[in-house]
Amino acid sequence: MFSFFIFLLGLSIGSFLNVVICRLGSKEPILFSRSRCPKCGALLKWLDLIPLLSFVLTWGKCRYCHRKISLQYPLVELATGLLFLLIFNQFSILNFINLFYYLIIICFLIVIFVYDLKYYLIPDKIIYPAIIISLLYSLFVIHNSLFNYLLSAISASGFFLSLVLISRGKWMGLGDVKLAILMGLVLGWPNILMALFLAFMSGAMIGLALIIAGQKTIKSQIPFGPFLSGATLLIMIYGQYSTNWFQNLFYF
Repeated sequence: MFSFFIFLLGLSIGSFLNVVICRLGSKEPILFSRSRCPKCGALLKWLDLIPLLSFVLTWGKCRYCHRKISLQYPLVELATGLLFLLIFNQFSILNFINLFYYLIIICFLIVIFVYDLKYYLIPDKIIYPAIIISLLYSLFVIHNSLFNYLLSAISASGFFLSLVLISRGKWMGLGDVKLAILMGLVLGWPNILMALFLAFMSGAMIGLALIIAGQKTIKSQIPFGPFLSGATLLIMIYGQYSTNWFQNLFYF
């Protein structure tokens, strides 16, 4: 029963994350503005704002202009609900501090994933608070392993910064460097290696698939933030199962 409540909470938070993503892009106030249809500008009523259910009941169309609603909205809501449920099953309510921290990090990573995918940019308004929260968590909750997490963050961000400097920003941007800091603080060592390996492998495969399909060329820009944040989410949840596989792969 409580798991179902966590899933519903995730759906509701996912709806808010959609608001954050859209209003960061449009520069609108996040908290003090009524929700509108992005196509016709009609003010949305409570019936239009029920997470996931409103999209299903309207067949994915605006009730006012009848134009299609972006799949971003139900997918973000559903993904947030499922990720909240998976994290809850790991920590449960008894480990409230860790549970609350990871739920917050999930929210930041989802916003980064979608925003970078849409706008090819990792917003400072999202990444800086996420880094600060992760650093405070490392300092006051897992302080015995602080060096591990700091080393992970410095190593990952240093690696990405070297790629930025060598390529003069052509391969990736400073947003990826900042995201690497967050990844290191969240995952620690050696989980950061697994996340980076997964991000580069998935990025290469999807990039190659897009080129073969004619959607991209070899010179096209592909945002790397979604791969980094997606890999971080996977390792956060399944890292304990993949550690042995990764160590056997590289004979650690």
